Amino acid sequence: MNVIILDIDTLRADHLGCYGYHHNTSPNIDRLASDGVLVERMLCPGIPTHPGHTTIYTGMHPIAHGIVSHGGEKDLDRELPWLPSLLQRAGFTTCAVDNLFDEKHWFARGYEFYINPGSRRRLGLLVNAEELNRRAIHWLREHASEPFFLLIHYWDPHTPYVPPERLREMFYRGANPTDPSNRSLDALDSQPLGPFWRENWLDKLMPGLTDIEYVVALYDAEIRYVDEAVGEVLDAVENCGIASDTLVIVTSDHGESLVEHNILFEHHGLYQTCVRVPFVCRWPAGGIRGGRRLDITADHRDIAPTVLDAAGTPIPEPMEGRSLLPLLRGEACPGSFANRSEPLVLEECTWQAKWAILSDGYKLIVARGPDVQGMPPLELYHLPSDPGENRNLASERPDVALNLLNELEEWIAQRVARHRLPGDPLVVQGITLGKRWREKTLFAG
Repeated sequence: MNVIILDIDTLRADHLGCYGYHHNTSPNIDRLASDGVLVERMLCPGIPTHPGHTTIYTGMHPIAHGIVSHGGEKDLDRELPWLPSLLQRAGFTTCAVDNLFDEKHWFARGYEFYINPGSRRRLGLLVNAEELNRRAIHWLREHASEPFFLLIHYWDPHTPYVPPERLREMFYRGANPTDPSNRSLDALDSQPLGPFWRENWLDKLMPGLTDIEYVVALYDAEIRYVDEAVGEVLDAVENCGIASDTLVIVTSDHGESLVEHNILFEHHGLYQTCVRVPFVCRWPAGGIRGGRRLDITADHRDIAPTVLDAAGTPIPEPMEGRSLLPLLRGEACPGSFANRSEPLVLEECTWQAKWAILSDGYKLIVARGPDVQGMPPLELYHLPSDPGENRNLASERPDVALNLLNELEEWIAQRVARHRLPGDPLVVQGITLGKRWREKTLFAG
């Protein structure tokens, strides 16, 4: 068998057609979902990119593997399980088409081939899907006859959203993106990266841009662009004659806030826009087919165990996730997966330090320091009745908030003790980009 992970950075689930979006942003991912299986709620225990990807690779929560922030100083323990290394030892030829190695060395571990298209770029996220596919599909054709693991890390649709010109107007429904009477984009100026993005992205893309909905449409156009790249990979797999016995997974490290909660074109805040990502997979020979949807809540920790299980490779004990394979094959009912022995806990420690805990339909978000947008230190939402997280119930339901807070603090304390940490890692390690922004050194040097 073979495994391909199409890792699409900054892709929120609810902007894909197969997750109910009203624009046709993702025909190829939708096709994969109609042929395979879709998980309704795949959540990210840690955001953004560095903790998200490290959790995908290790099958461990950020508090366990230690990478709780993007751009932090902590190194990753070499003794921790690492998906590419485990597959390489199991006889798979391993390849990544990626450039995260430029930021953290551990992202190249376990790869026999590491193809870095952005090694000469000051800003690696400017690498586009076409550049990645050119290298990935060439490698795929060369190694189609051997068992392989291939990960392609697409930066589209990460900011700056610069889709090909032919796609830029595809999803814009406004009349004039530079209408001087429309000042909706003025809100960008209060964002941490707002002045930078305006000067280095939007003013160059379209001088005089005023309509914030045009930028949202650019995000959707970026999804359509990377979806074309997904289609090219699926076609290459088909043309190589290996589609039946290739496990293909589409997922993301985190989502994106577009206009929600006054967070514009960024991925901080532990809201569903940023922590709910797609998980779509297909493996006909392995029984993953049929266009089914799994109404379950899984998280990044479950991806590596699922891949190892499919490959017939033992799942090492430090991995905390559970294999989704029985569910994906239809051999187990979704209810069997719902009964986790612990709550789902999320964290961020890049722009701001926050924990979140989800239980019985409620989500409590707890701040360990100032919020970038001035949100209160406690936020309580009831997701079934308020999926957009617009009504903070912390003052209306103090009993629920206190119970969840106590459960969260106990969860953190247990893991601090288990992993012999000096304290809450969000407090001990501290925020990274947010600290530099507050000190006005973010763009220094």
